[in-house]
Amino acid sequence: MASMKPMKDHIHAKGTDIAVVSSGDENDYISLTDIARYKSDAPDDVIKNWMRNRDTIEFLGLWEQLNNPEFKPVEFDGFRSQAGSNAFTLSPKKWVDATGAIGIFSKAGRYGGTFAHKDIAFEFASWISAEFKLYIIKDYQRLKSDENSRLALGWNLNRTLAKINYRIHTDAIKDMLLPPDITPQRQSFTYANEADVLNVALFGITAKEWRQAHPDSKGNIRDEANLQQLIVLANLESINAELIRQGVPQSERLLRLNASAQQMMKSLLGDHRIEMLEGRTDAEQGQTN
Repeated sequence: MASMKPMKDHIHAKGTDIAVVSSGDENDYISLTDIARYKSDAPDDVIKNWMRNRDTIEFLGLWEQLNNPEFKPVEFDGFRSQAGSNAFTLSPKKWVDATGAIGIFSKAGRYGGTFAHKDIAFEFASWISAEFKLYIIKDYQRLKSDENSRLALGWNLNRTLAKINYRIHTDAIKDMLLPPDITPQRQSFTYANEADVLNVALFGITAKEWRQAHPDSKGNIRDEANLQQLIVLANLESINAELIRQGVPQSERLLRLNASAQQMMKSLLGDHRIEMLEGRTDAEQGQTN
């Protein structure tokens, strides 16, 4: 789900601030609690009432079946058979605990609440008010446009940084790996070979292998890199240049670079799913069924 460590932002609909948890991709989570406040000062009750409906259970179950291979259909069928009856009640926590759902999560605390994937949040907003849903969608589109502009700027800056560091990398190759009388063809091979050390360390494949797998692409493996990969690439170029100057063999450098790449990507990306699960654990301490 997540392509980077989740960021908290807000959209504004008819005077209501609605929190959005964004991972930089299409899988944003929007606060159902904030949406529900448009209708009532008791948002948890509004969410539970919505989840009592059979249509809601059908929608949630279908979304999970399409997006969550770990979803538990037997438990879902149990909720579906009870939905709509006077005695039936359902909270987000109970739904998640029973079915393993990922489309909704709850987090306790001052800035907590119940969040749902945007597909589900828009469905909930329709149940609240069709007019209100349109205001939400309009400002959400504005938010994503602003976010995409920021990401594009960051990508261009880091692509430039990677190109600058490439000069540091090639200078180290020239000084340490190329004998004075080497042919131009051999020089090109050596530069490409060392560039592929970085490619394999970061992407797991060489430039040639990537081109074979993407014959219709107009760019190369690095042109298709995301923002986090470009940041790591720029760092790997500097690290490899230093290792080359230290005389470290290529096979050992590849192992070190791969370990560094994994650690840096882990730091940059985080794990959105883990954070959501931690949020559920927090919620368990502050909520009841």
